[in-house]
Amino acid sequence: MLVPVETGPPDGGRDSGLDAALGRALGGGAPVAPLPANPVERGAVLAMLAPDEPVEESDAVAVVATSGSTGRPKGVVLSRAAVAASATATHARLGGPGDWLAALPAHHVAGFMVRARALLAGTAIRDVGTDLVGLPAAVRGTRRPTYLSVVATQLTRALADPDLSAALARLDAVLLGGGPPPAGLLDRAAAAGLRIVTTYGMSETCGGCVYDGAPLDGVEVALGAGGAISIAGPTLFTSYRRRPDLTAAALAGGGLRTSDRGRWNDGRLQVLGRFDDVVISGGTNVDLAAVERAATRWATQRNAGIAVIGVPDPEWGTAVVAVTDAAERPGGLEDLRADLGRTLPPPALPRRLVHRGSIPRTAGGKIDRHRLRGELASAADPDNE
Repeated sequence: MLVPVETGPPDGGRDSGLDAALGRALGGGAPVAPLPANPVERGAVLAMLAPDEPVEESDAVAVVATSGSTGRPKGVVLSRAAVAASATATHARLGGPGDWLAALPAHHVAGFMVRARALLAGTAIRDVGTDLVGLPAAVRGTRRPTYLSVVATQLTRALADPDLSAALARLDAVLLGGGPPPAGLLDRAAAAGLRIVTTYGMSETCGGCVYDGAPLDGVEVALGAGGAISIAGPTLFTSYRRRPDLTAAALAGGGLRTSDRGRWNDGRLQVLGRFDDVVISGGTNVDLAAVERAATRWATQRNAGIAVIGVPDPEWGTAVVAVTDAAERPGGLEDLRADLGRTLPPPALPRRLVHRGSIPRTAGGKIDRHRLRGELASAADPDNE
């Protein structure tokens, strides 16, 4: 049977129960299912998990929920062999087993794998909080290599704090996931003396399986039509919980068919975005990921973050909309369009610019595009600039 375990923020000690249950699962016990603390999310995950139903996969160690791009949770069944292969390959790439600092929610794969790596290596797990407030104390007197996994928002805020920035510089590696880093972030981190390792992966690959553009040992990455990324190797998931149809579609051909697009750049994988980032606006294909990369440069110069999404529109079919997290308006729509117009064709230029003070993100740090689309599609006031 499946063992659901409620998790909490990585600073309140509640994940000790998950560590104990996961340790038993790794040793051959019942598989665990880390649950989000939020009651609404938890209810949706529990309904999907059906914990009283048997687990048919004999080597299952965990079922990790992922919402994907639809907002509906799926249960990713991970095997002991896959989790162990991922942990071993990670430590091999980083320079050897070490202690792990937990700063990400354990019900998402990145936070889950932090704990699994330490449990498998017999090293320490120290919770430092999502705001990294516990980081300075955690790095004092460390004797083993020490690693941390964060998303871009956490790293950006930490670099603005001298104490946190100094503590980060003492770590042997900082894994950065959750999507492409904003423009300039890696340069600022390098200037502060940090060893940043960018990661690409998903729940179905036990988290990051490509580090700094290079696949981990045993992982194979191939590009198909249109740059479609497929992944094979020992870190792949076994199945989706109680969804053989989705499993067959995702694992057709012996590897994982992702929804991402990429290209090889000097032998390293560069992820360009998702296939559903390409929308048709006014009869023309628009790559929203490319627009967002260009818009990020404009926003960074104005000390703002930005997201670019497609919203249903009666005139254009899909309207390109830019959303900033600025509390004060950093510039107008025409200013943004003029800047982007130097490198992008007219159909790709945003038709709306919305300033909302914050950009919603998932617990894993990724922009919550599903929520943004819903909010903007129903907004009465487009808040154009």
